[in-house]
Amino acid sequence: MTDLVDTVSWLVDIPSITGAEATLRDAIAERLGAMPKQAIADSLVVGTPIDGAVILAGHLDTVPAQGDSRSRVDAERIHGLGATDMKSGLAVMIHVLEELGPGQVAAVFYAGEEGPLPGNQLKPVLDEASWLRASSAAVVLEPTDRTVEAGCQGVINADVVFIGEPAHSARPWLGDNAVTKAAGFLTAMRSLQPEAHVIDGLEFLEVMSVTTAHGGVARNVIPGEFVLNVNYRFAPDRDPDAEVARLHEVCADADRVEVTDLAPAGSVDLDHPLFRALLDRTGAPLQGKQGWTDVAQLSMAGIPAVNFGPGEPALAHKPGESVRISDLSWVYESLLDVLR
Repeated sequence: MTDLVDTVSWLVDIPSITGAEATLRDAIAERLGAMPKQAIADSLVVGTPIDGAVILAGHLDTVPAQGDSRSRVDAERIHGLGATDMKSGLAVMIHVLEELGPGQVAAVFYAGEEGPLPGNQLKPVLDEASWLRASSAAVVLEPTDRTVEAGCQGVINADVVFIGEPAHSARPWLGDNAVTKAAGFLTAMRSLQPEAHVIDGLEFLEVMSVTTAHGGVARNVIPGEFVLNVNYRFAPDRDPDAEVARLHEVCADADRVEVTDLAPAGSVDLDHPLFRALLDRTGAPLQGKQGWTDVAQLSMAGIPAVNFGPGEPALAHKPGESVRISDLSWVYESLLDVLR
């Protein structure tokens, strides 16, 4: 059997940026041979309809390359685009299937996770392969850096718009500069601090950040519009409508606030025997997930889920992404033990 390191390298070397996952889907399907499987859009389900199965879930897509698209292996790490987020998790899923077979374990390799929620294919997969909704639990193999992470934050993205009046830059008094109009708001945003919110003893840090800015049409024109994206991460027990209202309140100085994307949070599920067994087997710390994962969509489908996978979240989406080789075998052996 191909070892885990070779499998990660093989996966990394098949490009699969968001929107171009089909080649990787087909390669995984071919490798898994005669196992029962179903292609749904650019995603792949492996398994048979068995009530109470455990889902292993991982996304096929990566962010765009940042000069690190090919795999490279040294004594301790595998380097390359997607190595930690999350082709190392996909490799573990493949090896678990090859060891245990698709009986009480089902695997969902899905597309579109790194883009906006409407393009995420996990929900369409759960809708079409509806037998998955009778699963007892799910493990999302996002990188967790040798911890078990419960729940996940919700996320809101909004266009925050400041409106001015264009004019010739030689006569700025004839216009109203939309960029400088936002100065007070940007200063206030810079001073915001993370807010700790505790659920069942787990801390989630709520944060609100400006992530993009667009304004102006030419170097000699006073900008008439300035558009900022504000990204808000909120705790799992918050009401999304209330958090949208809070974002509007924080951005009250703007001329217009338009929510462009809202992804629900994932519930904190600690009582399932599988998750307790995983904690006992690994001795891993239990943490709240600082970020969004598809634990949220699985929660909404009524399937308890946790995050547990190889890799370090701090390296996700960064140039020079890599995964510790020792993490691969640790996660793989831990999952095998509890799934058996």
